[in-house]
Order: sequence, then C-alpha cells, then structure tokens
Amino acid sequence: MISLPIASLFVAGFSVALVSLSLPISSRRVKVGDMVGDSSDDLLRRRIRAQGNFIEYVPLSLIGLGFVEAQGAPEWLVWGIGAALAFGRLLHAIGMLQSLASLRGVGMILTYLALLLSAGRLLICL
Repeated sequence: MISLPIASLFVAGFSVALVSLSLPISSRRVKVGDMVGDSSDDLLRRRIRAQGNFIEYVPLSLIGLGFVEAQGAPEWLVWGIGAALAFGRLLHAIGMLQSLASLRGVGMILTYLALLLSAGRLLICL
C-alpha cells in the first residue's frame, strides 16, 4: 500500500476549508430566505463564488499533488506545491469575500503555479 502522508494532510486541511467556505453560505441562505438562488444578495454571491472557485480548482490540484508524492518526488517539492496551493486558495477566498482584487489575483497565480508544477513534475517522470 502506498502511503501519501503529505497529500493526505493537505486533503484533510482542504476538507476543513471547504466546510468553512460552505457553512457561511448556508447561514446566509437562511437569512435571505433563498435556498437555491442568490436573491441578488452581494454577500451571498461572493460566498457562493468563493466556494465555487475552490471546488473548481482544488480537487484536480489535490489529485496532482497525490500523484507527485506517489511518484516519489522530493518532500520539499510536495510540500512546496501543497503550500502554494493552500496559500493561494486562502488569498483567493479572502479576496473574494472582502472584494480585494489584488489578493484574488495573487491567489490565482499561486493556484496556477501549483497546478503547473504538479503537471510538469508528472510529465517529466513519465
């Protein structure tokens, strides 16, 4: 059995992060009385998009991270990719929730960097 302790730690952390992005959506939906749409509520829209963007990028990023670790990449590389992804997602979420475009931008750059580093490492090691 392959052990992936670093990727497993990031999966656990990102699972908690997803819940932390999801719960405020649920509470806001109750407050505005809309369980499906966004009621043209700016805060609810930003929360939905912060969570949606997380869901769009994190799953494939974590799969890539797991494969990089499974291929025997140096620990520093696995940690670096995971840290870039984690920091990027944190900055992006803060940027979305606080309407700070500069943080969103840096967050996306770090997210893209994590994806590209994983892809590059995987392709090099084919």
